[in-house]
Amino acid sequence: MKHLIDLDEDALLAARATLGTSTIRATVNEALRRAAADSDREARIRSSLDTLASMTAFERADAWA
Repeated sequence: MKHLIDLDEDALLAARATLGTSTIRATVNEALRRAAADSDREARIRSSLDTLASMTAFERADAWA
């Protein structure tokens, strides 16, 4: 699917350098994939922290053993 959007050229160049991509399309798609992966990772971390917070001190000690 094609979309017509205005891009911040400086941000695009910085993202291209960081992501190691060579085209606008590759840069935008890789950035979108990474953003989605980060969101999933953050949700898993929040869930794990919620689980840890609901444990007693003894349960937490056992979790690290």
